[in-house]
Amino acid sequence: MLTTSIWPAFSSFCEAEGLEPDAVRDLFRGDAEALRLLRGLETGELSEDDFEPRFGALLGIEDTSGLITRLFAGLSPDEEMTGAVRAARAAGVKTALISNSWGLGIYDRAPTDLFDEAIISGEVGVHKPQAEIYLLAAERLGVEPGDCVFVDDLRENCAGAEAVGMTAVLHRETAATLERLSELLGGAIIGSASSDRH
Repeated sequence: MLTTSIWPAFSSFCEAEGLEPDAVRDLFRGDAEALRLLRGLETGELSEDDFEPRFGALLGIEDTSGLITRLFAGLSPDEEMTGAVRAARAAGVKTALISNSWGLGIYDRAPTDLFDEAIISGEVGVHKPQAEIYLLAAERLGVEPGDCVFVDDLRENCAGAEAVGMTAVLHRETAATLERLSELLGGAIIGSASSDRH
């Protein structure tokens, strides 16, 4: 949750490409092949070079060069959330990023160094909401899942965290998320993907 919402970014991409604004969202929500391609990319089974032409074909786009970069062009940093992670770490709170990857190259541009641990699905071979990725994050931090708070903007990912004993916060608006995290963490302000409550 270190950036603005992905869905408006996808809508902006669609409009720039002359597609219906919800074309990307609709594919991921209703097309089995699109979801299969995404899961392959997230787990590292498909490379960006494999994914882009195949997903572009589903969208009806001829020029698929740099497609992933174009899909994410509308994202911008959420400075309040990144600031919260920095403040939390400075206060001694352990933090971890749990991310479903869109090809590992995108992390060259992401602030993974903000966190004590970064668990990227394409590197570890499992993805949210699979239980294993949450448990791996807790293990790497050296904490119990029940002592972790997980933040995500997708309900299914929050449900996956709750299934292993984590407390989940469904992110919709930055101020509300930070207020809830402060309540959970005894006043510490944090915007991490997973954290030790202590």
